[in-house]
Amino acid sequence: MNYRVLGKSGIAVSELCLGTMTFGNTTNEQDSIEMVHRFLDRGGNFIDTADVYVSGVSEEIVGKAIRERRSDVILATKVRFPTGNNVNHVGLSRKHILDGVEASLRRLGTDYIDLYQMHVWDQITPIEETLRTLDDLVTSGKVRYIGCSNFLAYQLMKSLSISDFNRYARFISIQPQYSLVCRTMDREVLPLCLEENVGVLPWAPLGGGFLTGRYVRGQEPTEGRLASKTGESRWEIRNTEKNFRILDELISVAHETDKTPAQVALNWLIHKPGITSPIFGARTLEQFEENMGAVDWKLDDSLWQRLDDVSALEYEYPTRFIDKFSRKV
Repeated sequence: MNYRVLGKSGIAVSELCLGTMTFGNTTNEQDSIEMVHRFLDRGGNFIDTADVYVSGVSEEIVGKAIRERRSDVILATKVRFPTGNNVNHVGLSRKHILDGVEASLRRLGTDYIDLYQMHVWDQITPIEETLRTLDDLVTSGKVRYIGCSNFLAYQLMKSLSISDFNRYARFISIQPQYSLVCRTMDREVLPLCLEENVGVLPWAPLGGGFLTGRYVRGQEPTEGRLASKTGESRWEIRNTEKNFRILDELISVAHETDKTPAQVALNWLIHKPGITSPIFGARTLEQFEENMGAVDWKLDDSLWQRLDDVSALEYEYPTRFIDKFSRKV
């Protein structure tokens, strides 16, 4: 397992991050804890959860799993989504953040969180209030670093500017959806992260399972995340001709490298410039082992480029206009 510095910080994280959304849901507690231990034993040190995963059960299981190895782990969790029926049990207000961090600390069985992330932008709370509250948490020691998730480019840049102006703690990472079949952040978010030294922690790196190679044209799935009618990885979104062209190329590269499509898709992402640590999840120990096979090797440059080319966004305005008039000295 290799390591990368996380954004503009001094901490190193493993090139894969273990996501725990399945813990206590499709993965029982015993297997969840076993996944964590296997991950740590093989050099992984970065674990991601959230206060709303299975109504906090995921955090509880993670806490049990790392209890004897807390100092070896970079532990990340999130706040923002509803945690109760009260009108103030949601958002990024000072109240909800402070209530949320205390509840997460109790469930995780720890006295600090390494990376506390804002799960999505809050249209009601002024970002100044959010950032001041997060700065207080960093100063108190309950939180070591802060990050965001699912922010637009302007929202991230506005947050960074306010933090810099007020000398508040700064977001060191963003957690966006990113994979071979979802590269929309290439337009503005990824260039911004490269410019501002913000770590990128992609979620759904396998497109909700689409990039495992188990799906075929014209056959709508009846189970799993792709069968969802509301999720970001539902069949309605993934079932496009471009995505199947990407999948065809992925399967071809997998055959040429004697790897699985999932391992190749993760390896492509691990070596994508600007990406820090993709967040992978698994329902079973078998899936976990397969995904862990994405590290300790690297795609040949020509194979990596084939995947990059077939999945690239259209060359569109304003990028093509800016490139047309770019200056060289």
